[in-house]
Amino acid sequence: MAETDRIRIGIQTACSASTVMEPFEYAVANGFDAFEWFPDKKESGRGWTVGDISKETRAMVKNIALDHDIYLSVHCHWYLNPLRPDDHERLLKDIEFTRDVGASLLNIHLQSGETIAAYSVAIIALMRRLTPLHIRLSIENTPSTGPEHFNELFRRLRGLVSPDKPNLGMCLDLGHANLYDATRNDYLRFIDLLDPGVPINHIHLHENYGDQDSHLPLFSGPSGKNLKGIKGFVHRMRQRYFSGCIILEQWPNPPSLLKEARNRLRHMIDSSVNQWSNLI
Repeated sequence: MAETDRIRIGIQTACSASTVMEPFEYAVANGFDAFEWFPDKKESGRGWTVGDISKETRAMVKNIALDHDIYLSVHCHWYLNPLRPDDHERLLKDIEFTRDVGASLLNIHLQSGETIAAYSVAIIALMRRLTPLHIRLSIENTPSTGPEHFNELFRRLRGLVSPDKPNLGMCLDLGHANLYDATRNDYLRFIDLLDPGVPINHIHLHENYGDQDSHLPLFSGPSGKNLKGIKGFVHRMRQRYFSGCIILEQWPNPPSLLKEARNRLRHMIDSSVNQWSNLI
């Protein structure tokens, strides 16, 4: 699929769904223009791995996404680390799945406990595999990685990746930013501490109260009572000229909460565009 040139809003697979395909079918039926596949099989057996999706199903997903103009992304399993040799085989399978379904972006966590220097070398090696496949890479913040880690990472990567090819960026996870010790309950400060040169090319959106990674649907957590934070987030993304996908990372009961959140967020984004246009 072609690279996104606007802000799209999508949803994600979930181990809590009744089937692997249920969230994708919901996205198609309700006009979402982005969708993310997240193989997150639990020890209990709930969830799925890429090995559970046949070649025929992958081709079907690709065709449906093309027919409905849905931008696809794939989220690597949360523990995958490109520095660990034991993870390479699974990472290659995730890349194969990304290619088979026609996804345009692969997302991976920035693992804590690794030196940024070593991680940046591993990222360059990963990019060598992804670039010929026309797959972009997004590196996600976790509750234990902060703005300073991404500032250093992209300072190191800047000299190694062509700046005119926006195929590498950060996945800003707002819920994780809200849990990072130095910016707990202040995800706007997390964003403000990111260097302007850190490109944000993907977003995961969910809420929490700073106590745990609860993945509350948008407008059902703190923003349900006070919109200041979400408005500030939208304004900051506009200042950074963000274009890409915002993925709502939950599967609530009822799923209609996702459509309601999408519609409300879309209205806020569109309103910010009009306000921004009046200032330039």
